[in-house]
Amino acid sequence: EQAAGYTLKRATGLEPGYLEQLYAFGDVLRAPEARAARINGAPVPVPGADHERVVSVVYWASIPATEVSQTRVHENIRWFPVDELPELAFDHNEIVEYALYRLQNKVEYSRIAHSFLGEEFTLAQLREVYEAILGRTLDPANFRRQIAASKSIIDTGRRIEGTRHRPPRLYRYNTAQAYADAGPLGMYRERHES
Repeated sequence: EQAAGYTLKRATGLEPGYLEQLYAFGDVLRAPEARAARINGAPVPVPGADHERVVSVVYWASIPATEVSQTRVHENIRWFPVDELPELAFDHNEIVEYALYRLQNKVEYSRIAHSFLGEEFTLAQLREVYEAILGRTLDPANFRRQIAASKSIIDTGRRIEGTRHRPPRLYRYNTAQAYADAGPLGMYRERHES
């Protein structure tokens, strides 16, 4: 995990808001030419092609929206909206699809959406993150009730000034709660480190 965070920082100049191992991908035929030749969805060997197994242990990270503009520019680093993703090398499109699937599930039972925001935010900003992740609009009143019941945010007592309408309240994270369940490995570490 430390190596993944270091690699992200070295490549992009960004610190993750949240970082977790996504999955290990290791299909025998992950190369583009093998993936193009499929029978009933399964890749088939291409005569004369190199069919070495490549295993990728993939980590995913969230970056606060306030820091995205500070991404170090490089020919291999570029931001894309998930619904406008170009054809990527090997099985990387499937990896992104799986990461989105995991994020959509994780947002339902954790406060991982908060990792995409800065220190302070409005409920509307938090709802926009949820809507972007889930790919659907949410009822503002129901969202407000659910977030209040989760006790994952704390009212700062401040408001955004200079708006045309009633100034929205600013909230911050309740740092007593973790972004997301660390899973079995996290529980194992907690038990053995204490």
